[in-house]
Amino acid sequence: MAEKHLVVQGATCLCNFGSAPDLLKVLTHKREFANDKDGVKKYIASTKDIGLTFEKNTFGSCAKQLGKPCQAVVTEWKEFYEHTTLTNSGKVLTEASKATCPIGGPDCIKIIKHGQIAEPNSQSFKKSEPKVSKTLNPAVRIQQLIDEPISAKGIIFN
Repeated sequence: MAEKHLVVQGATCLCNFGSAPDLLKVLTHKREFANDKDGVKKYIASTKDIGLTFEKNTFGSCAKQLGKPCQAVVTEWKEFYEHTTLTNSGKVLTEASKATCPIGGPDCIKIIKHGQIAEPNSQSFKKSEPKVSKTLNPAVRIQQLIDEPISAKGIIFN
């Protein structure tokens, strides 16, 4: 099975019958987060994130309602990661998860971007493959950055 990313607040979702995407909001907890070093904006989405759980709560015009505006309401999530339960008793959503809407039906809402953004740190450089780093950025000597602290006007970075 291919690796799937966890879905976090800010994930982009789209309904099969809508005309525009909307961003997922996690309203069910403020504890578990992913890929957010400060732990303030990338809360992990779960199966408990149902109801009006999007920023605009609309996917534009709804093809099922003959041009009427969509009212994005999630009644259920499917294809979630069953092996982890969050503090809100919800199961973790992955980028393969799909939601049910009372108008669009089962699995009509899909996740098109999981919402995570990489935040590289010093560990990222230490774990990187030297040949890949040199190919991607030939002007930077990664090993030197790892071995020697860098200073700029009296500030030392490790």
